[in-house]
Amino acid sequence: MLLTRASEYALLSLDIIRNAKEPMGAEYLANELNISQSFLAKILQNLAKAEILTSKKGAKGGFLLSRPAEEINMYSIIEAAEGKAPAVFDCVQYASTCPNGAIGMCTISPFLSKFQGKVNNFLTELTLKDIFAN
Repeated sequence: MLLTRASEYALLSLDIIRNAKEPMGAEYLANELNISQSFLAKILQNLAKAEILTSKKGAKGGFLLSRPAEEINMYSIIEAAEGKAPAVFDCVQYASTCPNGAIGMCTISPFLSKFQGKVNNFLTELTLKDIFAN
């Protein structure tokens, strides 16, 4: 599974937001993390669409966690940040991405599917609270 900067930035932002008493704006977070504000704003919007964050508009607007950290799992964070479900191998998720175009005849497909299932279970059980336990 290749996690891109989108997942990394999502987690870094969530680490700051989870301790916030007031909504955190994209500009503040981008400056704090020294990353592109426009890229981070898209990630934060995706996290809000996935109901991981709540978006508040206005002068004192920004983002807050939509629910407690122990109720937000890594699978949903990655899926929202990346725009697709986490995958160890692309061919496991979609038959159309099989490099040989023959997913039904692939001898390792059953193993890859089982492996992906274990990864999905792990990511679903791993919460934001687990990641930032301190």
